[in-house]
Amino acid sequence: MPGGNPSPLPREIQPGVLVCSDEIGVARAAARQFVEWAWQRIARDAMFNVALAGGNTPQEFYRVLATSEFRTQVDWGKVQLFWGDERAVPPVHPDSNYGMARRELLVRIPIPPGNVHRMEAEQPVIGRAAEDYEEVIRRLLPLNLSGFPRFHLMLLGIGKDGHTASLFPGARRLRHTSRWVSTPQAPQLGTRRMTLTLPVLNAAYQVLFLVTGADKAEALQAVLEGKNDPPLPAQLVTVPDGRRMFLVDEAAARLLAREVATRAFRSAPTGGAPQGPGSGQSREGQ
Repeated sequence: MPGGNPSPLPREIQPGVLVCSDEIGVARAAARQFVEWAWQRIARDAMFNVALAGGNTPQEFYRVLATSEFRTQVDWGKVQLFWGDERAVPPVHPDSNYGMARRELLVRIPIPPGNVHRMEAEQPVIGRAAEDYEEVIRRLLPLNLSGFPRFHLMLLGIGKDGHTASLFPGARRLRHTSRWVSTPQAPQLGTRRMTLTLPVLNAAYQVLFLVTGADKAEALQAVLEGKNDPPLPAQLVTVPDGRRMFLVDEAAARLLAREVATRAFRSAPTGGAPQGPGSGQSREGQ
């Protein structure tokens, strides 16, 4: 059964919103969940399909997951890694989401190179690269009844403006698209990015938001408690046939209402669903 050195368990303050003391606590809690979900999905489906995220908080999570405490508990030969979004830069560029994950995680785990599927957003025709990425996903992932691929785990963050992946406020047709991968323009930067679309995010079995730092407190409150019109992109990630979890630190959670009695959240034994207050608020798709 997966396990590791004891550390404080996150507290659930709203259904699906788990608070850790600091960024390291968030990273360790995320690593524990990753191991649990990997065991469960590999036992059931013989594989574990994950879309990785960029940003500072996932970076700390990747560092923790790459330690011997956690990496030795995952059958990496049965893990397929994808990306939720990417900047239009080469993989060696410091702004590359793939490059960050490679430095912090990929070079430290025994994953076959053929199981790593990066977005080639640096290609001269980024639209064609997006179509090629859709084909990679199509070969490897099952589809839901609406024809969108189902990732076992989708890692996401939240920007200060409420964006997630590279889905930005004010973008047209966020909800109504048949595309799996799009190439929006990043506001104020004037550059294109590659991103999984909202229907793909919402088709996941499990979405895990990682949010840390006081500078994210207002955005997190707006996403979880705001009545924005139109809704912020991160608010639109509702995962109707799966589960949505927020792992946040105390600094990011400082503005949130404490809606339920805070209790420690415990992962389930291997093969079961995570247990804790609010664990039944949404259902995992079959």
